[in-house]
Amino acid sequence: MVTQRRSNMKAVSMSISNRVRVRETRKIHQGWSSLTEATIDFQRRDGDWQTMVRDSYDCGHGSSILLYNLERRTVILVRQFRYSAYSDGYDELIIETPAGLLDDASPEERIRAEAEEETGYRIRSVRKVFEAYVSPGAVVQKIFCFVGAYTSEDRISDGGGLASEGEDIEVMEIDFDAAYAMIADYRIRDAKTIMLLQHAALNLFTG
Repeated sequence: MVTQRRSNMKAVSMSISNRVRVRETRKIHQGWSSLTEATIDFQRRDGDWQTMVRDSYDCGHGSSILLYNLERRTVILVRQFRYSAYSDGYDELIIETPAGLLDDASPEERIRAEAEEETGYRIRSVRKVFEAYVSPGAVVQKIFCFVGAYTSEDRISDGGGLASEGEDIEVMEIDFDAAYAMIADYRIRDAKTIMLLQHAALNLFTG
């Protein structure tokens, strides 16, 4: 019989600054976002140093929120055009949680404003549940993820986003179980939305 051994070591945060030497950085593009090429030396676990070149794309940190109603077992999602997904061959609108770049606001301030602009709901209480790098191998972006309860009385407008920013957003109130099933059948492909729905399945809609 083969016995599998499990490591009981706990994850420990530690600085790696003594293992990284940045030789040179070069700005490849600067516009609404930026692309930087860096030449770095990284010390491997065996002690050897390895030189590598890495690109990093930076469009700023952002916030996202899952609006939920436990009594009705519903959530609010939005559907909109995302060119990057379209350019990759995804020929549908993206279903996702409301979100926006921080733009010098705090994560909570930004997501309150974005929730109202996109969905029309003015949320009284929001709670941060986690933060995550969306693609740390190449993208300098961290998403601060929130949840917030809503009622029908909280809706003060139709939402839809800002036309001046190219937004044309459809607001969707969906049964939670139906929304969660959209992960498995690939109708929801947005990472932050998948993470927030899974958080809700584990911590909110548990009954």
